Amino acid sequence: MSICQSQNKDAEAQFLLDEVSAKAKGYESMSLEFKYVLENTEENIKQETRGDVTLKGDKYVLNILGITRINDGKSLITISPEDEEVTISSNNTTDENTITPSKLMSFYEEGYSYTMDIIQNIMGRKIQYVKLNPIDSESEIKYVLLGIDSNTKHIYNLIEVGSNDTKTILTINSFKTNQPLSKTFFEFDAKKYSEYYINQLD
Repeated sequence: MSICQSQNKDAEAQFLLDEVSAKAKGYESMSLEFKYVLENTEENIKQETRGDVTLKGDKYVLNILGITRINDGKSLITISPEDEEVTISSNNTTDENTITPSKLMSFYEEGYSYTMDIIQNIMGRKIQYVKLNPIDSESEIKYVLLGIDSNTKHIYNLIEVGSNDTKTILTINSFKTNQPLSKTFFEFDAKKYSEYYINQLD
């Protein structure tokens, strides 16, 4: 198994991905602002939204589409002000194929073969793409293109193409590291949401 896998992994791509991962793991915390685009030309769908995420280890706070998601290391808490509802579930309920914020810098370490792809010059930045193909033939992901800034070794964007040709593009507009965070930053304070319906899934 390992022989077959190693043949599917381009050594140059592996080296670059390892550099990106090591750099990300060297930060105490990361705060990212991003643009998220979902496109399906066949269905004539194009949705664009902006969000931000703060990461520290496996913990994160994600704000997107008016919803806040908190992963405190044990539970996943979803806060929806529009519905006045908080949903709490254990941390292990996410689908393994989903690229979650805490896995953004490491999702490619398992389950993919990869090769170097094109280099693009985007606003004066040299972006090297790595193409990742799922090893699981049943995967709903056709392939992922990971754009890496050759200079900073930070992820610039992530393009995921699904088996139904739906394309999602995550572009990181702002990348800050080691910002001062309060001790309770990744904690859910139920007192603030006493008016909300609390939905405990497990």
